[in-house]
Amino acid sequence: MDTSFLRTQMLIGEENLNKLVGSRVAVFGVGGVGGYVVEALARCAVGAIDVFDNDVVDQSNINRQIIATVDTVGRPKVDVIKERILSINPKCKVTANRVFFLPDNADEFDFSVYDYVVDAVDTVTAKIAVVMKAKACGCPVISCMGTGNKTDPTRLEVADIYQTSVCPLAKVMRSELKKRGVDSLKVVYSKEQPITPAKVDGAPLKGGRPAPASIAFVPSVAGLIIASQVVNDIIK
Repeated sequence: MDTSFLRTQMLIGEENLNKLVGSRVAVFGVGGVGGYVVEALARCAVGAIDVFDNDVVDQSNINRQIIATVDTVGRPKVDVIKERILSINPKCKVTANRVFFLPDNADEFDFSVYDYVVDAVDTVTAKIAVVMKAKACGCPVISCMGTGNKTDPTRLEVADIYQTSVCPLAKVMRSELKKRGVDSLKVVYSKEQPITPAKVDGAPLKGGRPAPASIAFVPSVAGLIIASQVVNDIIK
């Protein structure tokens, strides 16, 4: 007898466990936040997971990303996380898409096949592309706001985008989504004031500018909160 998900069944019941086994979830971005989303979904017996990310594991990811180890540095993130999912649940149908999702290629993917979409990417253009595509298909979607430059995971909350405050990324997203006529979006965000990171020689760059500072327990907690929302919404 396979008892891999027996304790989950004890908590949510056989019918709800079967709902998760029969569900298909897309996760865009499998880094500090998205990696933990996928980890939890796999351990909750979600039957099909599509992952989207064009990046490779970098040494600077080791401080916070569940797929980043000295052995995976240099490998495509989607390949590493696919292996990890299958090592947890070999029955899971995993589709690894090594792609950066943008408006230019949005039409190549059919969101109507998903029971839920997770936005865990870190650029506004990509986030909006994911959200707009999901909304157009009537697919439930949850989006993660900024987790960089923060140290207190207890300040993370689930809210509608128009009820957010403090978070600089959420402010930009509110403005951009309002322009596009989006009237609601479930998000995970933090009310913690961002810390100004120290200047460190050799610090990674992002878009030619210093990347946000980070720590292991903020993006991971955000990812687990997102996974909880996806699972509970599917079985609700």
